[in-house]
Amino acid sequence: MKGLTAFKEKAAGVFSGLKPNIEKFEISQSYHGGHGGYEEMEGGDREGTGPGGGHAYDDDRPDSPASFEEIERPPLRKIDKYCKPECPCMPARYTIATMACVGFMIAFGMRCNMSAAKLKGEHNGTVFMNWTVAVESHVDSSFFWGYLITQIPGGFIASKFPANKIFGLSIFCSAVLHLFVPYAMTLAHGHVVIMVRVVQGLCEGVTYPACHGIWRFWAPPMERSRLATLAFSGSYAGVVVGLPLSGLLADNISYRAPFYVYGIFGVVWFLFWNWLCFENPRKHPAISIPELKYIEKSLGESAHPTMPSLKTTPWREIFRSMPVHAIIVANFCRSWNFYLLVLFQSSFLKHKFGFKVEEAGFVGSLPHLIMTTIVPFGGMLADYIRKNGILSTTNVRKLFNCGGFGMEGLFFLFVAHSDTSTGAMFALTCGVAFSGFAISGYNVNHLDIAPRYASILMGLSNGIGTLAGIIVPYALDGLIQRDPHGCWTTVFTLAACVHLIGCTFYGIFASGELQPWAEPPAEEKQVWAPPVGAITNDDPSQAGMLGAYMKETSFGTPPPAYNEQSQMQQSNAISYGATGHVANNPFAMTASAPIVEEPVQPYTDNANTGYGYDFAQSTAEPTNPYERQSYKQE
Repeated sequence: MKGLTAFKEKAAGVFSGLKPNIEKFEISQSYHGGHGGYEEMEGGDREGTGPGGGHAYDDDRPDSPASFEEIERPPLRKIDKYCKPECPCMPARYTIATMACVGFMIAFGMRCNMSAAKLKGEHNGTVFMNWTVAVESHVDSSFFWGYLITQIPGGFIASKFPANKIFGLSIFCSAVLHLFVPYAMTLAHGHVVIMVRVVQGLCEGVTYPACHGIWRFWAPPMERSRLATLAFSGSYAGVVVGLPLSGLLADNISYRAPFYVYGIFGVVWFLFWNWLCFENPRKHPAISIPELKYIEKSLGESAHPTMPSLKTTPWREIFRSMPVHAIIVANFCRSWNFYLLVLFQSSFLKHKFGFKVEEAGFVGSLPHLIMTTIVPFGGMLADYIRKNGILSTTNVRKLFNCGGFGMEGLFFLFVAHSDTSTGAMFALTCGVAFSGFAISGYNVNHLDIAPRYASILMGLSNGIGTLAGIIVPYALDGLIQRDPHGCWTTVFTLAACVHLIGCTFYGIFASGELQPWAEPPAEEKQVWAPPVGAITNDDPSQAGMLGAYMKETSFGTPPPAYNEQSQMQQSNAISYGATGHVANNPFAMTASAPIVEEPVQPYTDNANTGYGYDFAQSTAEPTNPYERQSYKQE
């Protein structure tokens, strides 16, 4: 028994030695360079010169109210304790952009599967599933019926609920339904598959509004173009991968194979999306403190802006705004050509130039491959021009959009009148590649003119643009059935005219400036200033130290001089914020009895602690009544 008692005493001495490290961690959090989240779990690997090993946040501007709070990380999930939710060597905001890009790749790749399946049926010398021309047109356009319905509601859903959850669930649900499409095609002469594709469209209709809702919290103003275009480039990369992969799977395995493969891709992606992506930077357990503060301060002083609702949205001003109309027209024109290529490009190569199904998929992906590289490059170039003041935001948007649309329309005229496959593919590749610059124009313009309503405007413009996906099959299926070889001159001439109309309209009416109706409320526009009493005691109305700390945070009051000398003059009283108005608050005390912080011990070269702080001297019994009980229990 004596040996057991001695062992327990030694163990207690060993574990008591860990207590100063925990106290040191708690103290370091009050500094800008402190750690939280994984740093606590890992023992606080120190990289910088701050008290907690972090990098000191050196900024001349006053911090926002949110950054004055002690930054607390959200609790770790079970999987986070084994593997950090981060991509190596990639900031959190670019991780989200990359994952969104992959999500769009899967969503748009699923849209390529039906065309490959139909071409496989035609290749075997039979009409695919014995469908009539009308049923085939319904199948092609049914996805966009549902896609159109949820565009505008998707903007409000993304404003009310976490946009990252909405984005992930939309692609997950569509992927699960995609697994049932092959079986549905064999039922009721195509009517069941039409219903399934309508529901798929309903699910995917919220993806673009939700993505804009994500960037509302994650994209610094000078990185909007590059982050948004990086995510949206997945739409075109999805076609790059989807066309050849669908053709390869359908040609070598079965027409069902592309549906099963992409359905599984979507489910697996959803698991990684839930692990790596969060609603806003404050809810990310592994984001670095410098990145968190950079994002929050660049987005403005309003840490928790109010979300727009159906009643507070200025519908009258939106529908009368010509910059909004310019975005809508540009979206419709770009959607016309995009869905034309997604649905009928393989058919164009097969019927006019005799390509096989697999060859049509691989050759047809080349224009979209070039465009996929152009889109993020155009976003970086647009941000560079804006950031260096070379052109205004309005001129940058017009230059990129009109340049991309104009060149694509010109090259499509060459495609319409080309008689060789080489000339047609060269012109088609150049036209689609130039259209990649337009994504840095109209597709991110919502965030310029109305960042507050960006997800709603995206839903509105993308919804009207979806009408092109509905009209194109009905307009072209009849032409292709009557003259599968010679109709393509008319098809691509019409596409060129549509693009040139969009180029002209956008060049006249577009804008890159914040619109008056999109201004935030007055209370959100006021600049936050630290309470005067929290920095100096010059206010004669404050009789005691605590009175200064009981003062509410003031908005609209010019901040006092905040320098190193004023910091040294601050009182040692602990601030618990505005506590006087809270009923039964144990921290609300009279001015004559302030809560005084214990004197901080001087720093010493104590090698045992590793922090240069002598905790051995702080052994006095605490005076705080809320700490005395736990002290006696120890």
